[in-house]
Amino acid sequence: MAEVTKPFSVTALPGFGAIAATAFVLLYAPIITLVIYSFNASNSVNVWGGFSLHWYEVAWQNAAVQDAAIRSLIIAASAAVVATTVATMAALGTTRRGRFKGQTLIYVLINQPLMVPEIVTAVALLIMFGAIRAVTGIQGLGYVILAHSAFCVPFAYLPIRARLEGMDIALEVAAADLYATPWQTFRHVTLPLMAPGVLAGAMLAFVISLDDVIITEFVKSAGQDTLPTYMLGQMRRAITPEVNAISTTLLALTVILLTGFFLITPKRS
Repeated sequence: MAEVTKPFSVTALPGFGAIAATAFVLLYAPIITLVIYSFNASNSVNVWGGFSLHWYEVAWQNAAVQDAAIRSLIIAASAAVVATTVATMAALGTTRRGRFKGQTLIYVLINQPLMVPEIVTAVALLIMFGAIRAVTGIQGLGYVILAHSAFCVPFAYLPIRARLEGMDIALEVAAADLYATPWQTFRHVTLPLMAPGVLAGAMLAFVISLDDVIITEFVKSAGQDTLPTYMLGQMRRAITPEVNAISTTLLALTVILLTGFFLITPKRS
């Protein structure tokens, strides 16, 4: 009688539970500590003085925080729209056709921001936008929006491409057989089916833009602080639990958006 072998399971390896628990502690203990100390009544960021919402009230009433938060939302929303539009066109161009020469190179170029250190992208954008400013004299928030859009394209591209690759192209072929124009096919068949991927890509791009520090710090002009760069500036001066409160608020918004991203992203069986 043949010996029955049990299927391999990584959870059965010695020490798996301890390693997993250690990893979770290292990942989440600092975040949990941050959230707890955002409710600290003390003026110190690491000395507990009792539970209080005081620093949330201080952050809410701080005009500089309000301006930075509004600016962050404008930049993130604009970058998400631009990046998702470009990513959608790129995904359609690389999936809704047969294999062609240079397709792999195009895929690598689209995902270049994911492979290059962010500091390199930031310096490159700083040089390019500096040259544009010198020639045109144009200033404004548009440079930050363009920088964020360029950086967010691959983050929006990946879920959109995954959604398109999981769609049955026979539906689009059937629409064409019924004399639908390419635009009608896209509007009434392709776009509704790929909408979850587009929405997921937009949400991911929004989160990445909202949390970005390095590119923003290099590209922004005076008076263009976003919430993350404002917090960085405050930490260089004097750290108060107000920074904890702002960080916790950003964390909550990010968790909500990422939860929505995972909920609407189609699951592969």
